Amino acid sequence: MATKRSFPDSLIDEDPQKALQALNEVLEGDSDNAEWFCQRAYAHILLKNYSCAADDAKKAQLLKPGLPQALMRTGIAEYHLNHYESAHAAFTQGHQLDVSDQSFEVWIKRCEEMIGDHTENSSVNRTLAVPSVKHDWYQTESQVIVTVMAKNVTKDGVCVNFMEKELSATIQLASGENYNLHLHLLHPIIPQHSVFKILTTKVEIKMKKTDAIRWEKLEGEGQESNIKHFNPDQYPSSSHYTCKWDKMVVDLKEEEKTEKLEGDAALNNLFQQIYTDGSDEVKRAMNKSFMESGGTVLSTNWKDVGKRKVDMNPPDDVEFKKY
Repeated sequence: MATKRSFPDSLIDEDPQKALQALNEVLEGDSDNAEWFCQRAYAHILLKNYSCAADDAKKAQLLKPGLPQALMRTGIAEYHLNHYESAHAAFTQGHQLDVSDQSFEVWIKRCEEMIGDHTENSSVNRTLAVPSVKHDWYQTESQVIVTVMAKNVTKDGVCVNFMEKELSATIQLASGENYNLHLHLLHPIIPQHSVFKILTTKVEIKMKKTDAIRWEKLEGEGQESNIKHFNPDQYPSSSHYTCKWDKMVVDLKEEEKTEKLEGDAALNNLFQQIYTDGSDEVKRAMNKSFMESGGTVLSTNWKDVGKRKVDMNPPDDVEFKKY
């Protein structure tokens, strides 16, 4: 059997089908040879018989656990079968056995990219199947802004009802399902000066504050404040309802430019500017990190947050509670 110790890859490259037939004959008389199983796995890979390749490569591993080539071919076969986690494990183990082979690093990186894309696509599919949409809010001195993270909402797919201390909205998602939002606001708003915008990745609802005070929370029963009130006679408190984008949306850019922001409002404005000016990857990173961490982490590094779940990380003196 000494003459059967090698079967050059070059011969398999020239005619993988012929090499496969020869290897089948050889393995009938020497079924305990790990190298032969490893080489037949290579022939199967060239012929795109990935399931057979994975079986042969794993047999080679059992016969000779310290054979890096068997792990390489196991990983390649599993990768083409879309078993990216198994492929990643095989490539990682093989790299530990042979750190000089940079091919392992290339395949490991490919697997990590595919695992990240697969996880993201699965998350999007689950969202489309069940209308589980998140919303968040922040404030400036004069406005309370509610953001609903719904992608690709159509122009006529949003109905918003502004009332003095209530907000209700119905948003038709890309999946065809409706997302309903109803809030009992902490403080009064000015309905006729409240608007909404439909963006590619979200619906933004801007409510004009009646009083220039800081809201401690979005919903609940608020106490009257003596801090800088607007003239109530200027702004009737009647309800304003609309389903028409062109009648509802107004340009608030000039107001926002002249508004002096401090503290949290200034910080929120900075984050908005970073998001507006950022690339698609920056926006994806900010959305993903903020949503998954419950608003405790805001990252612009997609290469970092794109391949993992972002854990909650509240400040040391803050206790995070879910409501």
